Amino acid sequence: MNRTPIEDAIAELDRAIEQQRDRCLELARRLRPGLTADDISQPHDYPELLGNWHWNYEDGMLAGLVVAQLTLRRVGRK
Repeated sequence: MNRTPIEDAIAELDRAIEQQRDRCLELARRLRPGLTADDISQPHDYPELLGNWHWNYEDGMLAGLVVAQLTLRRVGRK
């Protein structure tokens, strides 16, 4: 089964998003041990995260990857 270039790009973004989520969680746990993936989806509850430029950068990278993925999925439907 051949995939379209958009499907290939979405698959690559899936992998990049998973890696970036792991990176964000690792960093969050260094700042506050015991945090879960669900915890970091609500960063306003954890001042250690919001006050850390590195975590904010990595979280922003994750958000950008997710937006790119959503955009390609939308384009792929047309």
